Amino acid sequence: MTRGALRLAFLNVGHVYDHLFMLLYATVVLALEDVFDMTYSELIALSFPGFLTFALGALPAGWLGDRWDRTKLMAVFFLGIGGASILTGLAQAPWQIAAGLALIGLFASIYHPVGIAMVVEGREKVGKILGINGVFGNLGVAGAAVVAGLLTQTLGWRAAFMVPGAVAVATGVAYVLAMRGESATGGRAASRGPARLPGTPFFLRALLVLAVASLFGGLVFNVTTVALPKVFDERLAGMATTTLGVGSLASIVFAVAAFAQIVVGFLIDRYPIKPVFLVVVAAQLPLMLLAAAAHDAAMLGVALIMMALVFGEIPIHDALIVRFTTDAWRSRIYAIKYVITLGVSALAIPLIAFTHDSAGGLSTLFALLAACVAIILVAVAFLPTTDRAGAAASRPVRELSKARRHVWRSS
Repeated sequence: MTRGALRLAFLNVGHVYDHLFMLLYATVVLALEDVFDMTYSELIALSFPGFLTFALGALPAGWLGDRWDRTKLMAVFFLGIGGASILTGLAQAPWQIAAGLALIGLFASIYHPVGIAMVVEGREKVGKILGINGVFGNLGVAGAAVVAGLLTQTLGWRAAFMVPGAVAVATGVAYVLAMRGESATGGRAASRGPARLPGTPFFLRALLVLAVASLFGGLVFNVTTVALPKVFDERLAGMATTTLGVGSLASIVFAVAAFAQIVVGFLIDRYPIKPVFLVVVAAQLPLMLLAAAAHDAAMLGVALIMMALVFGEIPIHDALIVRFTTDAWRSRIYAIKYVITLGVSALAIPLIAFTHDSAGGLSTLFALLAACVAIILVAVAFLPTTDRAGAAASRPVRELSKARRHVWRSS
């Protein structure tokens, strides 16, 4: 395996870990009501600090990714997220769980602005590679529910954090050993391409559309991924009666839906982004409304299609950044995008807690998500259709691609 392929493999595994560790608690929480004598709404609120640090940490991580060394930052990611998860498993009180989750979120915040920038650097067509990387990320979403459910049911809730944490630390050690000698060319981005951003109305309008889509899309993504185990716990009463059963069904939905990203990535490599974006978003709207009232098998079917579309939107956002920015700025733009996405997603936790205790319950939650999707749809309608950005951005990318291939062949 070449150095480039090995690095990409670690980056894909890192995307699995990033989402897996952030969502372990969403299933573990189902087993903690008796442990701490607290309600679901009180317990799920403990994860708010984790999602907050997940968002806010992206900005300094992106700045470091463009100015320091991305390869070393990924080592910090692997070792840090594993150690933080082990500490969370040792918690003796609710506040300690919240602190542990905040630490997990802080280290998890490194991945998106740094890891995604490493995945796309030197590539002209990024839809397929982003789709594949996205599948790995959402396999982490899927794996979180079943891993947490299995370990909680068999070894206790602490093991649901400590066992994955130990695996992540081991992966971090392997990554450090495998990437020893990685040159500055392979890890540092500050000198690549022009260190300035386009400022024309065309680019600004596209980035504004992306900001709106990231804002409301991040809320939709996090609410659905965090709440789905609880949705299944209440709506699939005849199909899943244990934590493991609920977690397994949620994992199946997430795993199958994840492959939609490859399909969408294939499409945006071959067709204009705007019509693909419009179709993916528009199709989510009726499904959110159906999910507000569905139960049992209907809920399972609606959830599968709905999550496929929610996941399928992700590579579109990242591909737009690649089209509109140079590599010298890419980690910072990804950081800003994920601060928006993950910052508003921190609101997912209080939103879930509030609507769960309201009169409408989960039906109210899905109605609010449908409104978010409608706003995204309106924003995407204003996305520029011209490909001038792609032509402008592709020149430095093509030159960098040749340089990267030369470096990898000589490694």
